[in-house]
Amino acid sequence: MGPALAPLPANLTFLTLLLLLFLPLISPSQSPKTLDFQFGPFDDSYYDTFSVIPPATIANKALQLTPDSAGNVSLNDLCGRILFKKDFKLWDGPSIAPTKLASFNTSFLINIFRVSNTSAPGESLAFVIAPDLNLPAGSSGGYPGLTDGLASNRLLAIEFDNSKQDYHPDVNYIGLYINSVRSNQTVSLADRGFYFASNGTKFFHVWIDYDGGRKLLEVYMTKGDASTPTKPKPASPIMNASLNTSTLVSQNSYFGFAASTRENVKLNSVLAWNLTVEELPKGMPAKLMIGLAAGIPAAALALAGPVILGFFWVRRRRAEASDPNILGTLKSLPGTPREFKFKDLKKATGNFEERNKLGQGGFGVVYKGVLAAENRQVAVKKFSRDDLKGKDDFLAELTIINRLRHRHLVPLLGWCHKKRMLLLVYDYMPNGSLDSHIFCGPEKQALEWSHRYKIVSGVAFALHYLHHEYDQKVLHRDLKASNIMLDSDFNARLGDFGLARAIDIEKTSYTELEGFPGTVGYVAPECLLTGKATRESDVFGFGAVILEVVCGQRPWNRAGYGGFQYLMDWVWLLHRDGRILEAVDEHLGREYVVEEARRLLLLGLACSHPIAAERPKMPTIVQILSGSADVPHVPPFKPALVWPLANPLTEDGDTAGAMPMTSLLFRTGWTPRYVNKESDAGYRNSTPA
Repeated sequence: MGPALAPLPANLTFLTLLLLLFLPLISPSQSPKTLDFQFGPFDDSYYDTFSVIPPATIANKALQLTPDSAGNVSLNDLCGRILFKKDFKLWDGPSIAPTKLASFNTSFLINIFRVSNTSAPGESLAFVIAPDLNLPAGSSGGYPGLTDGLASNRLLAIEFDNSKQDYHPDVNYIGLYINSVRSNQTVSLADRGFYFASNGTKFFHVWIDYDGGRKLLEVYMTKGDASTPTKPKPASPIMNASLNTSTLVSQNSYFGFAASTRENVKLNSVLAWNLTVEELPKGMPAKLMIGLAAGIPAAALALAGPVILGFFWVRRRRAEASDPNILGTLKSLPGTPREFKFKDLKKATGNFEERNKLGQGGFGVVYKGVLAAENRQVAVKKFSRDDLKGKDDFLAELTIINRLRHRHLVPLLGWCHKKRMLLLVYDYMPNGSLDSHIFCGPEKQALEWSHRYKIVSGVAFALHYLHHEYDQKVLHRDLKASNIMLDSDFNARLGDFGLARAIDIEKTSYTELEGFPGTVGYVAPECLLTGKATRESDVFGFGAVILEVVCGQRPWNRAGYGGFQYLMDWVWLLHRDGRILEAVDEHLGREYVVEEARRLLLLGLACSHPIAAERPKMPTIVQILSGSADVPHVPPFKPALVWPLANPLTEDGDTAGAMPMTSLLFRTGWTPRYVNKESDAGYRNSTPA
């Protein structure tokens, strides 16, 4: 037995504790790191990765948490768990005053199958954070593989439930559970269109994000299917909760899933799983440990302490320039878009030199760049708004366009987040933006008619894809010529998704709480009243684009067109007088196809109809442009704007109980709230040679 160590002096013991509390401030500055994992499709090899507690199995390319059949074996009152064998450090410092909480993001696709249509569905499935790989006592049956209710279990779960017990507040809900099956928070899902155990197989995509800095947990969910193991995350969470993980879970914990059966049986399985966890430092630096053991005089440390703390505080703040929460979100995106090195983009754009600027707007600046190693031209979008809002804009655009694939959309190449800069990298469009060709001076040749018709058709195809072909509805919300790029063959590529929002298929609108964004002349009139964006409001913006392409004029001009400030009103007047072709851009002379011009002008007016329900849908618009359908009837006089008092605008345009908008505004005294936002992805300032 070795000699006993002498106790540290009392003042040094106190100082040691003080330094332990402040250790994250004075430890060497490092860029935050994340641990990223993508699991699935599952096979027998995953038994080496996961702890599988029977009756849970890995079969049929999924994590089978509860069996739906097992020969003559009873399936009642069973519980199963499957946990990732790797543990994660979820907080740093003492639990009573943690210095850091780890952020994490996870997404997964679950399959819930009600085995019998005649009996009640059986129990639930849960995502769990557990202190170890064992099942606690009494966790079967109505305790869905979770806990016997003891606080010492240090267990947290998000449960997806469809059964009703005396300790369940509802049927068909999401619940937050902490060391007990009695929920701490629940959200009913029936009114949201989610039914976990209705007859037939059901798939659901789930995202769970925890922000350690804000101590905020958010849960998102949407419907899915086995053919699309990844989907874009919805815009809004269905549940959020303030949680301090240091008081709830063990410092080193495991992630995974649990489920159980009771009297009735239900299949609970996971088909795909992504996990990103912020990596926390492992422990105290060796040099600091040696210094403490040697007994640094308290007086010397007291004098040097403020200087040391100040120095390392500055270093730490600089190191936090790359937000781990943003990085976690980015790396958990389906497909994981490419991450560019900042030094490469800096070199490509000449350190973001002014002469390489392609355009500028409310969201930031777009620069032309050349990646020398790849011999490839790119457009680099640098977000320039304030820090918090800039992050929101950056993530909103990236999460939506990341999975969009269409020949008439500007291709996203990747992203970069470094030195407090948020950058998106797009394919470079050599012919710049549409408006630089439409609104050109006498020194520039006017865009020929064949290109104009092809461009309008291309934008229609892109919008049809966003509205009807993608697995969510995507509302662009900022259709205009400056956001339409042109490739080397003058094919249209719709860009700038900074205002775009994805909504679930069963929803019809997206509401902007801060006022409706957009640009005068492109915003549908009903949006100013409701603040809601719909597919119909996108069609209105498309109508404005058609008219500006054909007429060579902007949709709104303070000086006006023949006494009208709105181009649409002037064209409608010419239509009434039978002179609609007089609206065609004079720069074209007679170099255009008369019937095509008439078709586009009438279609532009039809899309600009003041009543949303009267506007054509994108499938019809595509048919009209291809010549396989006629333009809908356009009345000679522009109709008055009316609004339904009893019912909100539906996707079918229900206008029951309508009255003129002017009368409605007079009665309510309401003033439209409008936010004018310039777009930045359009290459408006110049067109590169």
